[in-house]
Amino acid sequence: MSESLKGKVVAITGAASGIGLECARTFLAAGATVVLIDRAADKLTQLCQELGPGALPLVVDLLNPRSVSALLPNILTLAGGLDVFHANAGAYVGGDVAAGNPDEWDLVLNLNVNAAFRSVHAVLPHMIAQQSGDIIFTSSIAGIVPVVWEPVYTASKFAVQAFVHTLRRQLFKHGIRVGAVAPGPVVTALLDDWPKAKMEEALAAGSLMQAREVAESVLFMLTRPRNVTIRDLVILPTNVDL
Repeated sequence: MSESLKGKVVAITGAASGIGLECARTFLAAGATVVLIDRAADKLTQLCQELGPGALPLVVDLLNPRSVSALLPNILTLAGGLDVFHANAGAYVGGDVAAGNPDEWDLVLNLNVNAAFRSVHAVLPHMIAQQSGDIIFTSSIAGIVPVVWEPVYTASKFAVQAFVHTLRRQLFKHGIRVGAVAPGPVVTALLDDWPKAKMEEALAAGSLMQAREVAESVLFMLTRPRNVTIRDLVILPTNVDL
């Protein structure tokens, strides 16, 4: 029998847009209370008013280690518990390494890797104490198949995949499942860095997905029976050449 999210508390980073926002909508519709975590205070407040009483805003700068360390008490104060933590926030950079900007790389690596790992570390004591929970990472097909156009982003997602695979093996004894959703190209703000010609070509070829399709896949992961873990869920547009 499938699990239900009804009555559970889910916290999502990067929840003010893109995949995070669509996951919030999907989980709310499934009966969960959702803590939307983002640094965009005004946008978060407006979104939570639109989404209803089950949506709770939490303003956090994930690049500030002190703010990340305070994640758990703030989530518990807002929602009274935590059953699912979705490390979704991320940044993107593509292009040739020789022409790249290492300062941009630092931002991508700090958010995609360091902040994601820190945020999970912050909430682990609660899940270990209750001997249950789910941790989901938004990874990427770039963490499984190296993408020549995006070497730095690919490297960040390979790090995420390695963390997911090893963390899962440390935590299953505590009743905690760990998994990653690894989508191909999705229409979100992360693709704003794509060259216009590349975006137009992808749209014309039908090789992009919508964020809601990723959210539905994450819901599938979370609602499997507790004796089943979806460790890696790769979802691709049918026409993508990867």
